[in-house]
Amino acid sequence: MMTWDSWKKSFDVWENETAKFLETWVKSPLVLGPSGMMLTQAMKAKAQYDKALAQFWGSVGLPTKRDQERTLHLLNKLESRLLDLEEQLEEQQKA
Repeated sequence: MMTWDSWKKSFDVWENETAKFLETWVKSPLVLGPSGMMLTQAMKAKAQYDKALAQFWGSVGLPTKRDQERTLHLLNKLESRLLDLEEQLEEQQKA
């Protein structure tokens, strides 16, 4: 039991010191600058990929993700209007 306690205490000390070091290091401009640039480039590449994919599907004649989302939005609006009309009809039939 003593061995476990001493190991646990030393591990806790190591973990705390490592966390402090890594937190300082990750907040450093030497890390933030390049990682920010990498993230920016990755997002630009993804945007170009998404645009190319949408153009490909559009050229094949299939709806793109944007087209599907627009259609789904319109369907949801229509469903909402139908539900409202059904409620109004029920109220008028009760009266």
